[in-house]
Amino acid sequence: MARPDDVPALDLPAEPVPGDVADVPGVVPTAAETWLRIVQVHDRITRRVDSALHRRHDLSLTGYEALRRIAEAPGERATMGEVAEALGISRAGVTSTVTRLVAAGHVVRERSAGDRRLLHARLTPAGRAKVEEARPTHDGLVAHLLALLGDDAAVVTDALARVSAAARTRR
Repeated sequence: MARPDDVPALDLPAEPVPGDVADVPGVVPTAAETWLRIVQVHDRITRRVDSALHRRHDLSLTGYEALRRIAEAPGERATMGEVAEALGISRAGVTSTVTRLVAAGHVVRERSAGDRRLLHARLTPAGRAKVEEARPTHDGLVAHLLALLGDDAAVVTDALARVSAAARTRR
């Protein structure tokens, strides 16, 4: 359709208009938008890695993380509280995770010789083998997904560490 001579031509951008405010350079997202992004990223990465670990190693992401933390602890032994703190889950959540790991033969529960109230999870040889078998799947997939941060990885990591430290402080 021809346009009348008195109507100026529109100078449209060559690129499509962003559908998301965060895609507009210079626009600072609101706290709610930032929170939603953090939750979405965590949820999507967690589900993707959990699914891969289940398929390839018959191990949940929480189970893998618990095994890894125990494997990295002195003597391959950690208290339930230490594992809960490292994973950011409740003691009840750790108890059920460790119960599954015990049933699979990956860890054993032991009472502390110095304080019988403390319960430790100790890695078994099967648990050591399982965490080493699953490590490339976990680390490779996480690295692949986080590589999308590109040159911003250090900035994002530092910012999230500050938020994590502040959230940890009880007020």
